[in-house]
This record gives sequence, C-alpha cells and structure tokens, in this order.
Amino acid sequence: MPFLSLTTWSLHRNLGPLRWTYWDEEKRTQGTHTEEQPETISLLELPGILREQGYQAMEICHFHFPDTSNDYLSKLRSALEQSGIRLYTLLADYGDITSSDEQRRESDMKWLTEWIDVASAVGAERIRVIAGDADPADDKALRLAASQLERLIDYAVGKNVRIITENFHDLTSTSHNCLSLLDACGSDLGLTTDFGNFSGPHKLAELRATIPRSESIHAKAITGQHGEPDAEEFRSCMEQVKHSGYEGPITLVYDGPGDMWEGIGRVKALVEPYLS
Repeated sequence: MPFLSLTTWSLHRNLGPLRWTYWDEEKRTQGTHTEEQPETISLLELPGILREQGYQAMEICHFHFPDTSNDYLSKLRSALEQSGIRLYTLLADYGDITSSDEQRRESDMKWLTEWIDVASAVGAERIRVIAGDADPADDKALRLAASQLERLIDYAVGKNVRIITENFHDLTSTSHNCLSLLDACGSDLGLTTDFGNFSGPHKLAELRATIPRSESIHAKAITGQHGEPDAEEFRSCMEQVKHSGYEGPITLVYDGPGDMWEGIGRVKALVEPYLS
C-alpha cells in the first residue's frame, strides 16, 4: 500500500538558509551560494512533527543540511530513529555527471561520493542522483550517464545506500531515457517519477511509462497564483499511480505561494483517498 512522505523542498521557506551548490568556473570547483530563509522549525525537529501528522517517510534535499559533521549527522539519525520516520531518500540537487568538461564531470562525481557518505552516516536508504544536463537526444551522453551511475552504484553498495535517478533535468526529461537508464544499469538502479517534471500533451503517457518502474513518486500539483492545486489534473496523475499497482512512498511536493504547511495540506487532502 502506498504511504505518505514529505520532501523538505515543500518547507523550503521554513527550514532556514538554502545552501545551493554551483560550479565555480573560475576556481574550477564547487561553490556554495547561501539563500537566506526563515527557520521556523529545525531539520532535527522535523521527523517528530511529520510522525505526528501521519507521515511514514521523508526526503531531505542536500542543501537543507546545516552541517555534515559526524556529530550533527548522528543527532539527525537519532531524531529519525526516535520518530520512526524513514529517511527514504537524500536528494542530491547538484551534479552534472555527463558534462563535456571532464574536470568538472569528475569533480562532480567526487562530490556525489561525499554525499553518499553523508547518506550512509545519517541512515538514508537512497540517494537521488541527477543523470545529467545533456540534450535528451544525445545517445552518447545517455550511455555516459549509465556508466557514471554504475560507478556510483559500485561505490554506494559498500555504504548500504541505493542509487536512484529521476525524471529531472534535461537528459531524463523523457520517459524513454529514464527507462533506457534502468535497462542499462539493471536492478541496481532505482527511479523517482515526479509529476511536475513531465509536461505537455504526452504527460500522462510519460507517467504511465515510468511509474510502474519507479520506487518513489513525487506528487507535485500544478498550483494557481494563490497556491490552489489543479485538483483534476493532479487526480489524473494519481490515477496512473493507482492503476500501476505502485506501493511505495507518495512524497508530497508543494512549492507554491503562501503558507507552506497549508499548501502541503491541500496536496495531502488530494492524495489521502489513494492511500487506502
């Protein structure tokens, strides 16, 4: 049976500063840009809050970690264990593993292995890796992505962390490419399908193709200017989940205007009928 999960992105105006990673071309390494946001709750408090609200799992964006020291990761792992909330996925929101710049590509791979270490230390079951920013029609880049993901899989297996990718960024903007990577890497690679990352007249067909092979769903609604979800469109996406027989987490994604908890609540109300 599907179960409720929440990504920290849905609270990105509540969890304090966003620490965006970027490629510093001048220094030829990763840099961090800090975007200030209020901290109305801490990441350490969040697992307990989610348990009280009926969630069973969560996903944490890498830029929401205020600290990656052993001491902090131990505290976060303890908070998760005490709450009973599963840290289903650590979302690595940076990295171009198919960059044509070999130095950057290999530097990003090293950066990802460091976040695999973080995932392992905090008890995350998975880490989501972006497959690349190459043109989706670039078959050579698709083969490179598969090879790079296999390298990360080999590293992560010893850390008890599973590698998954997502229909996120250019290379995996088509269901064909998502499934091609799964076929190339076999059962060692997992997939997240995000409702919001397919669009256009073939959106539902793309979802029908990827959802049956997904182990994580990002349930993102299209929202209006006041944060109201397009309920009919969202239900059409959830129907694809229902008919696929999917039984993993339904991770609520809200990034619309207004109070984030209220926005999450509106998406949650649309999802709950599909959980029984």
